[in-house]
Amino acid sequence: MAAILETRPALERPIGLLDATALVVGIVIGASIFVQPAEINRHVPSIPGMLGVWVVAGILSLSGALVCAELSSVFPRTGGVYVFLKETLSPGCGFLWGWAMFWSVHSGILAATSVILARYVAAFLPLGERGIRTAAIAAILLLSFINYLGVRPGSLLQTIVTTAKMAAILLLLAMVAAFGSPAEQSASAALAPGVPFREFVLAISAALFTFGGWHMVTYAAGETRHPEKTIPRALLIGCLTVTACYVALNAAYLYLLPVDRVMASTRVAADAAQALAGSRGVAAISGLVIVSSLGVLNGVILAGPRTYFAMAQEGLAFGWLGRIHPRFHTPHLAILVQGLWSSVLVATGTYRALFTRVIYTEWLFFALMTIGLVRLRRRAGYAPPYRAWGYPLVPLSFIGASLVVAAIQMAADPLQAATGLLLVVLGWPVYHLWARRNRAHH
Repeated sequence: MAAILETRPALERPIGLLDATALVVGIVIGASIFVQPAEINRHVPSIPGMLGVWVVAGILSLSGALVCAELSSVFPRTGGVYVFLKETLSPGCGFLWGWAMFWSVHSGILAATSVILARYVAAFLPLGERGIRTAAIAAILLLSFINYLGVRPGSLLQTIVTTAKMAAILLLLAMVAAFGSPAEQSASAALAPGVPFREFVLAISAALFTFGGWHMVTYAAGETRHPEKTIPRALLIGCLTVTACYVALNAAYLYLLPVDRVMASTRVAADAAQALAGSRGVAAISGLVIVSSLGVLNGVILAGPRTYFAMAQEGLAFGWLGRIHPRFHTPHLAILVQGLWSSVLVATGTYRALFTRVIYTEWLFFALMTIGLVRLRRRAGYAPPYRAWGYPLVPLSFIGASLVVAAIQMAADPLQAATGLLLVVLGWPVYHLWARRNRAHH
């Protein structure tokens, strides 16, 4: 028996600080910052107000990253947020996170992002609607195959794509500074008329969605070198980098375009690039969106299956999801199942309904995760390797922000919110079935 245990395949630990930081930045900076800041800007029709929203959203996201950083230093295990919820609140809470992530949120992100990628590829190649879906599915399956072959090629690809993305953004900003001509702005835009508090909160709520995904680096802790130190550093560096990029990009949009046009545009980066460099600028932005979408896809494909793997290892999912490939040392079956389910969502188009109904529940779980940290701090003898700054103000602010985001989304469409919550709640009886099955086997 001892010999068998010694030869059992295990996860490798090739992910260092650069790879982990690339995972944070690559997942967070997706297509949304280039396509539709109008959703944020229409609530705050002034230059200082718009930039202020991005700064505040960045600070709140950093607050969540600080919470995650402390929890990851205490529980540096594969599974991330699932492990945090399980250890600080209850196994059932952790299970519901994994349940919602697999059936809707993670898979929905993959499906939606792959379709965005394919639509921008169609700007260069003649693809019809069927061709776009085929290209989207091909992208999911190809990147799943790369990550199936090992965490090394997956994390290397993530680092390359994220580096290319950051280089392109820096080049764009440098061109704006060197060659851009400032647009004429109205006096009201420059003088920052008073914005109602509700509108400011709505704008922040919308902006926070463009910061989504920073927590996913914690899922791969079991394949990260010195995760108790590496992951907190990657979270902090990554969130600060993203915030700086978002503020700089929006400042560039507002420099090149009048506020009214920024508010009305559904592809503000392309409009700004056209003002800067004509049709060649639009083509360059299309290429940047493709690279950004690749970073999101690869990052979620790398990170997401680690949650289902961790659940299976602890008896809360089918045991075969917890298998490790004997040669590639990856949770290969978890990667395969995630890729296939996301492809089904693309082929049927159902990802839109699933994703929009359940995406806000992620923020409810973030609030619960932070409550778990507050409970953890009260334990006798608690001595984490890393302590989040600004306790208790930082976690309490993040709890409030998470609940506000969720509440605003639910208030916007109560019927859709109710069906989304129902999908999550359906996981509760499934959890009890798994828990009963575990007790029977022990």
